[in-house]
Amino acid sequence: MNRGTRRLTTAQALVAFLARQYTERDGVRQRLIEGCFGIFGHGNVAGIGQALLQQPDDLTYYQARNEQAMVHAAVAYARTRRRLSTLACTASVGPGATNMVTGAALATVNRLPVLLLPGDTFATRVASPVLQELELPYAADISVNDVFRPVSRFFDRVWRPEQLLSSAVQAIRVLTDQAETGAVTLALPQDVQAEAWDFPEEFFAERIWHIRRPVPDDESLAAALRLLRDARRPLVVAGGGVVHADATESLARFTARTGIPVAVTQAGKAALPHGHPALVGAIGHTGTVAANTLAREADVVIGIGTRWQDFTTASRTLFADPGVRFVNINIAAFDAAKQAGVSVVADARAALDALDRELPDWQVESAYRSRASMLARDWDAVTQAAFDAAHAPLPSQSEIVGAANELMADRDVVICAAGSLPGDLHKLWRPADPLGYHVEYGFSCMGYEIAGGLGVKMAAPDREAVVMVGDGSYLMMAQEIATAVAEGIKLVVVLVENHGYASIGALSESLGSARFGTNYRYRNADSGQLDGGLLPVDLAANAASLGAQVLRAGTLAEFRTAFAAALAADRTTVVHVETDPTVPSPSSDAWWDVPVAEVSELPATQTARTAYITRKSAQRPLV
Repeated sequence: MNRGTRRLTTAQALVAFLARQYTERDGVRQRLIEGCFGIFGHGNVAGIGQALLQQPDDLTYYQARNEQAMVHAAVAYARTRRRLSTLACTASVGPGATNMVTGAALATVNRLPVLLLPGDTFATRVASPVLQELELPYAADISVNDVFRPVSRFFDRVWRPEQLLSSAVQAIRVLTDQAETGAVTLALPQDVQAEAWDFPEEFFAERIWHIRRPVPDDESLAAALRLLRDARRPLVVAGGGVVHADATESLARFTARTGIPVAVTQAGKAALPHGHPALVGAIGHTGTVAANTLAREADVVIGIGTRWQDFTTASRTLFADPGVRFVNINIAAFDAAKQAGVSVVADARAALDALDRELPDWQVESAYRSRASMLARDWDAVTQAAFDAAHAPLPSQSEIVGAANELMADRDVVICAAGSLPGDLHKLWRPADPLGYHVEYGFSCMGYEIAGGLGVKMAAPDREAVVMVGDGSYLMMAQEIATAVAEGIKLVVVLVENHGYASIGALSESLGSARFGTNYRYRNADSGQLDGGLLPVDLAANAASLGAQVLRAGTLAEFRTAFAAALAADRTTVVHVETDPTVPSPSSDAWWDVPVAEVSELPATQTARTAYITRKSAQRPLV
């Protein structure tokens, strides 16, 4: 039976196929691939580029300025859409392709879906070696795109047009698998992209990928319930999986009724709104004293949608009770198996609802509930004091964070990724909305911030996207300001300048390395080191040159005025403010394992090594 075919190039067929893929969860349907970022070169201009030009109704094309940045934007888009929708990214062969590798690693580390379509060398090899081809004497079938393999959840090289039929379906399978998702890479040889084939019509039929909510199995649920019923000091650690699964209301209901305190990871920061009676704040190295105190005392820890990063566990020193037990609820078996405890492989919402049903009358003791509330109130007072410090002549970074938090609306989104700002935001930010806090701290990639803000605003145009970025990250990657301007997409960028790498500077000093190499200064002719005067760099002028409106602030009062104006503006606006990098945010009273030189001639390093050995002794390899 002849079902019909359509003669298209491989690239044209791929674009048409992607446009007809949908996700559906809880009865809500949306397109999986909403558009395609692209930077063109000889490896993709006549393939994917031609297909996007010819078929604009299939996928909207977005022009980017940097290949890594466009992947960051797509990842941020996917996170804002709770992993149910994303963007594709195409680049040329060679450096264009490998520039996307960092973005691929970020997506996979954070379990966020993004589709990468790098150009590749000729499948026929008739002109080899072509421009930008990697030649290896021991393997003729390897190209630079093979570097995507370890940082992709699915990788394939489409050597023939007919291979696209199976490869494209497998790519979508992984993108829509909540347990296995991450970067998906389809390497496309440039000659195959332009080669025509008779594709069957069925390939282009609309396909809905149903996103399931797996429920916990009876045995693991029963084991978790036994631990909870006997617990006297339970603690929930809410991770990003709670937000991805849209389980925040279930978490709020369950913990308000039972009184179990909730600590939040970076990805799970907005799992509960500020002021919820169970919320005790951020956990771990960048956490709150309230959450970390309860973590040290906890006898049962319920991790929901967390992958137990070292910042969360304070490098496995935080959960100090000798008999502490864990219940790990995660849709990914890999993450649920971490720590010694009960593994519950399930959707976060489904698992929380099951616990709520099975524990209808169970609550923590009133004294424990009161202690958690008291610790949370105490930290709130510490936070407010940091916001109101009135530091002069330059404001502290904590004051800038506090002013921005106060002036933003509940549904506005703060975006950050690297440097000292993520730690300050984790400790101090007071979110009101599950999607209002967007800090990429799985890879903590410098340069993510502005590109990520672009992706957030594209995914949620009805929200203000407020990017908070230090000068170190800004200098890594600010080009997507130009993309935002070109697309008429408004961003608010808070550019915090402290003339160097503040977080690593402080870490360096604590490890006895004297902030070496962390300040932006001239080389001193006398010392031979980079400890001369400040560089005359004008980042505000740079932002203006990229098309943004720029407002400068020298004091906290000026920042508040400028920030309010930026929120009210109708175009991308950068608020530039200098802060004092020597004023730390309140301490979390938690450790992070960064080894110190075992032998050294420097007294500061010797002292730091002694302290390191002391803290290391509290580390538990398996808890």
